[in-house]
Amino acid sequence: MTARRSRRRSAAYAALALGLAGSLALTGCNSHSSKKSKKSSSSSSKSKKRKIIGGGAAAAGAGAGAASRSTTYCTTGTQGDYKFITRTDPSHVILKYHNSKSRSCYLYNSPMLYFGTAKQPLGYYEGAPSFGKTQRIEVPARGDAYASIPTTTAADKGTKQSVVKIGFMNASEPTQRGLSANIHLSQYASLPSVGKTAKVSDWYLSDKLAEIKTNTGK
Repeated sequence: MTARRSRRRSAAYAALALGLAGSLALTGCNSHSSKKSKKSSSSSSKSKKRKIIGGGAAAAGAGAGAASRSTTYCTTGTQGDYKFITRTDPSHVILKYHNSKSRSCYLYNSPMLYFGTAKQPLGYYEGAPSFGKTQRIEVPARGDAYASIPTTTAADKGTKQSVVKIGFMNASEPTQRGLSANIHLSQYASLPSVGKTAKVSDWYLSDKLAEIKTNTGK
């Protein structure tokens, strides 16, 4: 073998070895990059899962909070939650109910009023509530509701009353769902006069509207 051939063969072997080394280095680099990509993808996926789970818990908490603040029935309350106001020309008595709670509540149809020792409540000026007739108002927190009792005839005016019990109605049927303890009317300078034949209006959010409904407004 000539010296020239020997030099050529040595150069070829060297080039081959250099090419193999470069290929191995490139393969190692790609493998390392792939591992880093997989690790990053896994971390991102876990982060997303944590966000979704956290968001679901927050949404559930918000829903529970909203449910706890939902509007409910008004309660029959205590002595200070009611006021009877006698008005003239034309003669009538206004019943004012105060919602002393920190959230709004619903009142349905008419108040059920038992004056003195009455076993039956007053009649209903706007007709007896039924499944086909449901009047509902939402009384704001610390807000008021009103009903009007016309007393334009001697029978409706009757005699002065010193005590009354007040009941509230259910939503789906004209039955009583609560009854207050005795409300003593001696707190007023002039006791309201309400007879057995008198009738009371539905609940309204203003005394003026209650008067309009019973033709007792000025």
